[in-house]
Amino acid sequence: MSTLMRAPKECGSWFWDLDETAPPGLESAMETAEKLAGVLKKQGLLFPYELEYGWYVLDSGYTGMRSTLSVSAPLNTPNILARLRGSRPTAFPDAQIDDVYVVGSGTWIDATGNSRREPRLIELSVCSQPIGLSATLAVHHDIWKWYDFSGRPHPEVYNRNAPRLAEALRELNSVLGVYPETGEPTIFGVAMELGIDTPAPYDDGSGPDVMDSL
Repeated sequence: MSTLMRAPKECGSWFWDLDETAPPGLESAMETAEKLAGVLKKQGLLFPYELEYGWYVLDSGYTGMRSTLSVSAPLNTPNILARLRGSRPTAFPDAQIDDVYVVGSGTWIDATGNSRREPRLIELSVCSQPIGLSATLAVHHDIWKWYDFSGRPHPEVYNRNAPRLAEALRELNSVLGVYPETGEPTIFGVAMELGIDTPAPYDDGSGPDVMDSL
């Protein structure tokens, strides 16, 4: 059960272009997804339980069809790959899998130091299209930011969670062998190399109040 407010757009996102470091294709994408999920799991940020993915037809575009697959084994096993391919919509026999979202829960630490479980704490996806392999990580909660969504500083929460995200990003860069591009800024945050930027405070010490946009 969710205990955190979630922004409809990213507070921050990071995109790794892996065209020069890994081959395209579903096998390579799921191998990459397993490596990245392992890094995030070590930090307690992502415990996968499902894959979500769409379908496209080369030279025709997206089919509008989406599939889900429950997972309890490593994401790169032959069984998972066979089940992914076996879920192809019968109406589109030539369809290929587009972005694969690794869905799971993660733990965050509240102001008193207690660990709490939150669904979709981290958004992780990999793209298996033949144009080239890529991976994306995104966050939608204010626990990674100095200010909460109402603009109040919450240093106890920030100091317990932002360093975990920073360490995960460092290790993801090391595992992938490339540095990411940061996503476009949104009203909810601006991604920096290893976390979310902290804007200058207002005169009263508060930050941007974005509650009306949630």
